Amino acid sequence: MLHAVEHRVLVVEDEQDIAYPLVRTLEREGYEVAWVQTGKEALVHLGNTSPDLMILDLGLPDMDGLDVCRSARGEGYPGGIMIVTARGDEMDRVVGLDFGADDYLAKPFGLAELQARVRALLRRSQATAVPDAAPTPRAGGLRLDVEARRAFVREDEVALTTKEFDVAALLDEQRNKVVSRSQLMAEVWDENWFGSTKTLDVTIGRLRQKLEDAGAEERVVAVRGVGFRLEDPPGA
Repeated sequence: MLHAVEHRVLVVEDEQDIAYPLVRTLEREGYEVAWVQTGKEALVHLGNTSPDLMILDLGLPDMDGLDVCRSARGEGYPGGIMIVTARGDEMDRVVGLDFGADDYLAKPFGLAELQARVRALLRRSQATAVPDAAPTPRAGGLRLDVEARRAFVREDEVALTTKEFDVAALLDEQRNKVVSRSQLMAEVWDENWFGSTKTLDVTIGRLRQKLEDAGAEERVVAVRGVGFRLEDPPGA
């Protein structure tokens, strides 16, 4: 049992036969685990405690889990979201990722695989100490505070999910240079990532849209067949 781990995990699952062994397994790993059975309870819990990871079933009795995912991201929840569901076709996975999920695991699943995915999602999480002031922006307006894991466009903070921030940080570290898809997958999703690389494209799309909406002049550019580049504005 790993008592040193202090991550908090929220399990959102209405089937007790699935929830009980899952909760016990996570607790044996050393996580602080909360369990709720409805989407409304999940959103209240997220607002009150902001766990590091939410494991979310889609087939909830009161609302679709995709709506829970979308609402959580819309309200600024920054932690990891792992969707666990019997819906296994590609369209459902893509929609889940579009709504802000970080991973997607189809039922039935093995507990060992779920544990590995949980560890991969939590491995890169860090403390979120709040700085006294926003970092000084670069020419295009975007600046990342890696220690506090906060993103700013000029004086305004941009709410990024865990994976969006990790992708942005890696691209920012190599500004105006191409970062390969393989490097992004290995460093952000872990070299032992089980899922499709489609999650990278979805995350890039969300990150690009958030930066554009915030007025950043930097652009995340796709280099066909290679990877992505964070470009400074012309003349910067």
